[in-house]
Amino acid sequence: MTDEKRQRIRTLALEQMDAQQRRVHAQIAAGPRGDVPGPLAVWMHSPGLADTAQRLGQFVRYESALPPRLSELAILVTGRCWEAEYEWWVHRPIAEEAGLAASVIDAILDGRTPEFSQGDERVIYNFAMELHRDRRVGDATYAAALKLLGEHGVVDLVGICGYYTLIAMTLNVFEVPLPEGQECVFKR
Repeated sequence: MTDEKRQRIRTLALEQMDAQQRRVHAQIAAGPRGDVPGPLAVWMHSPGLADTAQRLGQFVRYESALPPRLSELAILVTGRCWEAEYEWWVHRPIAEEAGLAASVIDAILDGRTPEFSQGDERVIYNFAMELHRDRRVGDATYAAALKLLGEHGVVDLVGICGYYTLIAMTLNVFEVPLPEGQECVFKR
């Protein structure tokens, strides 16, 4: 997926955008992302979706009840479940910077259950994996997440997994490439 020609939908240049698209593009670029990358560039073809989804994304990434280490863990689990190369490429260094151990990240990448040194990470991992694998979570998994995060945090955790599933779907359907020189990590 490193070949730019493989992307199924063109990235719109500003001069190709209508007024609504330019307004949404400017709002996204002025926010904490500072740019309109990957899946958000795809969404510019539907500015209403782009505007609505990017606001959700800004909330779940920057304002949720979960600390960044746990939020990024849920994002990496989602990216791995969907084999979303771009999502993994973006979020692996963010997860490392947030304090998620490289051994945990590598195990997720390899499809293995990590050995966690922090119990809160195990709770998030189990919840996200069970949600993606089974399309629901069992009582014990829910209870552990509720004890750790409270109702507000569990709702935000579901939101993180859901939003990054939308990101992964966008990346995979439109075959959004990695930046030049970056290698795919998932073996297909």
